[in-house]
Amino acid sequence: MDLDRLKRDQVIRAELRDSEYVFNTTWGIFSHRGIDTGTRLLLERIEVNPGENCLDIGCGYGPIGLVMARLSGTGKVTMVDKDFVAVDYARKNTEANGITNCETMLSNGLAQLPEDARFDVIAANLPSNTGKELLDIITAEAHEHLVQGGRFYVVTITGLRDYMKKAFRDTFGHYKKLKQGRAHAVAMTTRRR
Repeated sequence: MDLDRLKRDQVIRAELRDSEYVFNTTWGIFSHRGIDTGTRLLLERIEVNPGENCLDIGCGYGPIGLVMARLSGTGKVTMVDKDFVAVDYARKNTEANGITNCETMLSNGLAQLPEDARFDVIAANLPSNTGKELLDIITAEAHEHLVQGGRFYVVTITGLRDYMKKAFRDTFGHYKKLKQGRAHAVAMTTRRR
C-alpha cells in the first residue's frame, strides 16, 4: 500500500457555469473523486445576480459556494459545513481559485451564523441520510435568513422530492420544481413575507 499517495490531496478540475475551477479534496469529504451529478444539476439551474449575498449550506470542499461567488461578483458568499476538514478544504479552494468575496465557517446547518445575517440566495445539496428533522430545521432557518424576495435552492435525491415539496409549502407557502433527473431533483422557493 502506497500510504504517501493515499494521503495526497485529490485534485478535481471542472468547468462550471463557463468558468474553470480547481478543487483540492481528500478522502471522507462528499464526492471527493469529482463534482457529483446533484451539484452539477443545481449549478445549472441556480440564478445569482451580481451583488447578491449568498449562503452555501453544507459546502463540502466548495463547488457551489465558489460558483455563487463568481456569479455574484461584488456580493459576499458565506460557506458553512459541520465538518472541519471540509471547511479547511473550502478555504484552500477559495484561495486556489483567486476568489476574494467568500468566507467559510464551521456551522451545524445555520446554527453558528449571526442572527441578523441575511442572504439573497441560499443553496444546499441536501444529504439524504441526515433525517427529515434536520431538513425541516434547515428549511425553517433558511426562511429566517433570507431577505424578502430571497431564493432558496436545493438539490436532493429524487426520493426526497415530495418531502421537500411539503417542507417548502409548509414553511414558505410554495414550491417550484426546476429540474427532475433520474437520481436528483432541484427545487426552489422564495421568501414572500
